[in-house]
Amino acid sequence: MTPVVAVARGWIGTPYRHQGSVKGAGADCLGLLRGVWREVYGAEPEAVPPYTADWAEPGGQEVLWAAARRWLVEKPLGAVAPGDVLLFRMRAGGIAKHLGIAGAVGAGATFIHAYSGHRVLESPLTAPWARRIVARFEFP
Repeated sequence: MTPVVAVARGWIGTPYRHQGSVKGAGADCLGLLRGVWREVYGAEPEAVPPYTADWAEPGGQEVLWAAARRWLVEKPLGAVAPGDVLLFRMRAGGIAKHLGIAGAVGAGATFIHAYSGHRVLESPLTAPWARRIVARFEFP
């Protein structure tokens, strides 16, 4: 297990909270990634401005993808490795706006994410999720 996966799994059970990034208190998918970054590296590399649930949809800007490219190492799409940051497009024609961290790989592939209406959890990386992956990254 990679250090990133171990840290991310430590967040499992944290309630879903829009714009949250505090283990045990609340996190959204970006907040989970921010919290893992802080535990692995220390201070976050940039401040995150307040955002709404539809934050980039009206303008169609790939804000999350651009931020990931600034601070993470983009990898070609393909086989997922433990600890990879996965960026998802939730609907065709929409912007990519969901993040997760690959947990297990292979036949029982999983990813750790904060899911609206739920909490931080480790979900199976099933075909419906896998087909929504538009980019993958690794921590630097």
